[in-house]
Amino acid sequence: MEGKRLQSSSKEKKIKRKEVLEKKKVIDEIIKKAAALKDHLASFPPFCKYDRNGLGLSVYLESGSGDQLSSPAKTYIQKLLKVNMEGPYGSEWPSEEKVKRREMVSHEARYIFVRESPNATSIENFSKSDEEATRTGWAGDGDPLVGFVHYRFIVEEDVPVIYVYELQLESCAQGKGLGKFLMQLIELIARKNQMGAVMLTVQKSNVLAMTFYTSKLRYVISTISPSRVDPLIGAEKSYEILCKTFDSEAKARLEGTD
Repeated sequence: MEGKRLQSSSKEKKIKRKEVLEKKKVIDEIIKKAAALKDHLASFPPFCKYDRNGLGLSVYLESGSGDQLSSPAKTYIQKLLKVNMEGPYGSEWPSEEKVKRREMVSHEARYIFVRESPNATSIENFSKSDEEATRTGWAGDGDPLVGFVHYRFIVEEDVPVIYVYELQLESCAQGKGLGKFLMQLIELIARKNQMGAVMLTVQKSNVLAMTFYTSKLRYVISTISPSRVDPLIGAEKSYEILCKTFDSEAKARLEGTD
């Protein structure tokens, strides 16, 4: 009898192990397939333009990848990151900037670039009265960049997700609904490519960003965020990890709720 129980237990473990491996293989294939697509915008033509001419904003979007960034694009990204993120990161910025420079050129990095429409009234003209509005300055060919999204397809807690590494806009393009529009597009791309969630990291000191994601877009603090893994350790960390899930399994694993 004891031998039969041991045999049964061993068989159950083998079946369980096989199920785990098969599931991992399926998830890996989903990630591989999503990452292989060159242009994720192609599935969403209506989202390739954003016009708010009344607010001095008319832009169009184009796809890109980290390992094919032009030299002007790299310079632009570095400048805009410094302008927008040096403040929220504070003393951590010098080391964080080095990390971001490596991340931005990874072959896994996918981009949505935001360019000013050529027939639009210049954003700059509308912004001259706003002393807060600045332009990082686009020095490359083509229409001026006014922002970008850097995202990747990865696995978190056995769930395929889009992780938004950066959503950065010029100050003159902020406050006009563009950030919300871009995040809605990212969520559409996530669903289209069978991702279970969208995730991102926000600095606690960046109160505007935290409010934007949690209040306007209804993102929640994930179970993998330091504050939920261990509140004592979380209190010492300068960031939170947020998520929005699209199915019950992702919700259970990444939000910790049924």
